[in-house]
Amino acid sequence: MKRRIGILGAAALALAACEGGTTGQAGATAGYIQTLPEGVLAIAAPNQDLSAVRIDPADGCYVYRYVGPVETTFLPLRTREGRPICSRPPETAEAAA
Repeated sequence: MKRRIGILGAAALALAACEGGTTGQAGATAGYIQTLPEGVLAIAAPNQDLSAVRIDPADGCYVYRYVGPVETTFLPLRTREGRPICSRPPETAEAAA
């Protein structure tokens, strides 16, 4: 009897761990830029998901959502030359001090 209860409890915990975070259309687009500026669209490298882009508040650079085989993460939006695309210039060492 105790074994059945233990198995049922473990199954319930396993199913609870599989529950998704956000659902619905509102959760999928919340916080993303709806329309990117034309300049960003012109210089962005191909093979980046431009439907889920936001600005990282830490450095002011654009990041896009990358859905990989294991995890979903945010990567810097880059130009064809590999440079990050930012909305403000990087801070210098003198300005940060």
